Amino acid sequence: MRSAAVSKGAPADYVMAALLSVCGSLIGNTRWPSPWAGWAEPPVVWSVIIGNPSAGKSPAMDAVLVPLKRVERAMREAAQFELAEWRGKAEVAKLAESAWKEAVKAAIKSGDEPPARPSSANPGAEPPMPRLAVSDATVEKLAVIMAGQPRGTLMARDELAGWLGNMSRYSGGSDRPFWLESYGGRSFSVERMGRDPVYIDRLTIGVLGGIQPDRLRSLLMKSDDDGLLARFLPVWPHPAPVKRPDALHDEAFIDNALRRLLLLEMPVDDEGHKRPWFIPFEDDARDLLDMFRQFVREWEIGAEGLLLSFVGKLPGLAVRLSLVLAMMEWATGEFDEPHTVTAHHFGRASHLVAEYLLPMARRAYAEHAGGQSQRAGRALAALIREEGWQRFTARDVRRKQRTHLQDMQAINPALKILETADLVKLIEVPSGPKGGAPKRLYSVNPLVHEVDQ
Repeated sequence: MRSAAVSKGAPADYVMAALLSVCGSLIGNTRWPSPWAGWAEPPVVWSVIIGNPSAGKSPAMDAVLVPLKRVERAMREAAQFELAEWRGKAEVAKLAESAWKEAVKAAIKSGDEPPARPSSANPGAEPPMPRLAVSDATVEKLAVIMAGQPRGTLMARDELAGWLGNMSRYSGGSDRPFWLESYGGRSFSVERMGRDPVYIDRLTIGVLGGIQPDRLRSLLMKSDDDGLLARFLPVWPHPAPVKRPDALHDEAFIDNALRRLLLLEMPVDDEGHKRPWFIPFEDDARDLLDMFRQFVREWEIGAEGLLLSFVGKLPGLAVRLSLVLAMMEWATGEFDEPHTVTAHHFGRASHLVAEYLLPMARRAYAEHAGGQSQRAGRALAALIREEGWQRFTARDVRRKQRTHLQDMQAINPALKILETADLVKLIEVPSGPKGGAPKRLYSVNPLVHEVDQ
């Protein structure tokens, strides 16, 4: 991982985040960790890597996504033979169907018993093409992919801001419910105009992408905290030092590890439906989980807003990571496949969460997503977009009497937050001829309006 990061001129943290999301998506619905009866988690991980344009976000993701695409390409080439064979059967099926219909017509006309439909008229379902990762797809298209690939897939994008900001573009409504369910692996149905609905037993999709700090601030300002952003692991390390690579990283190693994860198959239940293999926790792992949940309860006391939502999801995240890390270890080829989650597995996952991911979330979310002032800031940003303001005054805001913005005690901190985020800029207007306090006029950064386009 470190050699891959150095070769890409990026922090190793970025490569780590990409590995977690890619490996989690490949495990997908084949294995779910289950601490006890009634609690099971899909192992998908949503990672957002944060940094300036020169931070190396895309090269770091490519260190994992390029091998993934190589593996997918090989799978698709193999699937082409099966697809070609099916298409041949489909052509024969058309002829058999046509001949059968003619025979039925003739039988009805002569008063004879219509013949049964021949088996050759049914070519079977079209073989799906493997899609280990997608970069831009509508909910309807993703539903079709998931219906043909029940283990799940990965949404990978260079920039997540546009995807998060434009979930309503295609459907005219909101795609957020689809994505909220895809994190939890729940059943979902997608209705399609003029076509049959698509039913998915376990909607499970990992997410990986990058975002710039200013775009993250804009998203936090507009977020209603429905839990979507809180599902992401924010990774925002210091920039990597400028350094020439002193060794090549082993690309074959990660190729082989990804292929090994693809060997995992979904078992079939008594009714013939594919389902996950639920991996139970050992007793000492459950004890560690109970202790971790107590720590989370304490962390919640000092958290607010989006950070509070993130902290509340940490037990489930640690459960997911315990299996992902265990299966990544198995994918190296040096260990047996784990059939239980041990204290060793969960201990590593909880340590990663407590000592790394939580501090990263505090850096990314706490400054802009908690407390009364931050809620007022988000409300003000929403009001500016709604009114289409290019310039406005504090008095204009007060006149609207919106929630969180009903008096100057709330408006002034909100203005300060937007100023700090470079979303508005104060323009001092001199006093009029009759004197009085100078007028506070604010100009609006066009970025405020662009985030909804």
